[in-house]
Amino acid sequence: MTKFDKAKQILLAGFCINLCMGILYAWSVFKQALVLDMGWSDADASMPYSVAVITFALSLLVAGVLQDRMGPRKILILGTVLVGSGMIISSFATTPLLLLITFGLMTGAGIGFGYACLAPSAMKWFHPSKKGLVNGLIAAGFGLAAVYLAPLTSLLIDSFGISNSFLILGVAILLIAVPLASTITNPPEGYKPQVPANYKAKAGKPVDIQWRAMLKTPQFYSLWVMFALASSAGLMVIGNITLIASQQAHITEAAFLVVVLSIFNSGGRVVAGMLADKIGGLRTLTIAFIMQGINMALFASFDSSFTLMIGAALAGVGYGTLLAVFPTLTAEFYGLKNYGANFGVLYTAWGVSGFIGSAITAIAMGASGNYTLAYSICAVMLAFNVLLSVITKPVDAEALEKKLAKA
Repeated sequence: MTKFDKAKQILLAGFCINLCMGILYAWSVFKQALVLDMGWSDADASMPYSVAVITFALSLLVAGVLQDRMGPRKILILGTVLVGSGMIISSFATTPLLLLITFGLMTGAGIGFGYACLAPSAMKWFHPSKKGLVNGLIAAGFGLAAVYLAPLTSLLIDSFGISNSFLILGVAILLIAVPLASTITNPPEGYKPQVPANYKAKAGKPVDIQWRAMLKTPQFYSLWVMFALASSAGLMVIGNITLIASQQAHITEAAFLVVVLSIFNSGGRVVAGMLADKIGGLRTLTIAFIMQGINMALFASFDSSFTLMIGAALAGVGYGTLLAVFPTLTAEFYGLKNYGANFGVLYTAWGVSGFIGSAITAIAMGASGNYTLAYSICAVMLAFNVLLSVITKPVDAEALEKKLAKA
């Protein structure tokens, strides 16, 4: 096997591992079963997911630092084992507290540990001009998981019950993801990826910036704000699409909109990654923010299955763009050597965005009983993001080094 074949194998393995770790997307099905079959309250059934999301974001920061120091294989194996074991032990959970610990903490931490390792390892195997494509494909695996995991989980629960479904999925993750994780490594010392035809090298020295120095650059705070605000808008739609469909179009069976969101979310990651390689990450973000902002400004008028499908598709593409382009910009601005820690710090913006999106929804529903105000707030946030994306410039590594040397 040539080293380039190894690069493709790493990319494929990472995509497949994310297909397994996207188990987070199946929680809506588990939640429904917990409420209807187990008699849990909506709040109790939602809490393990909420804790898993928070744990995911926090553990990604820790795992990013560890994988920079130790390499991806050990951290990734630990992550996949935690995801599978958390699911298996969840099959024995009979109370909200136990499920909060097993799924919320164990599985959530495992997802964070796994997700932190895949993109940095894959990017190191490919030429820097392919960063966007690599990130897009890796991230697409996680987003695409919703397309098959939700119906699969529903089928398992109908056939075997909720406890056995946790067990079956946990065992499957251990059997599939752990062996794949053992194949993920960084390239050997001195490895040089294949250079694409007609590639013109950029001037300047390679970038290698640690997270503490990253925090001293204005670009980081610009990226963080853009990531948080745009993710908030995307998650607001993703988290409420079925209720939006019911209220605006009187559609009671809106599962098809969830599928539309998932497919375009995943496709948007790949397309945006490729576009970022062609025209640059910041320009790609500008296009995405404009598209998202217009979509949000018009969303209140979507009152049919067709228009809601268009709105869901655009929201999916806009949100998916973020998960491909922000990792790419992190590597481009601050280098690959410390990418795990650097992106872990930036990813806290995504963790905060869930709270912002929920707060926007609560404010809108409390004020008017509909989502119109939420759409308007999101449109304003995205307009601000357009401005930020235009004025933000790449990090000048040499100037930063001189600045830090004088400090």
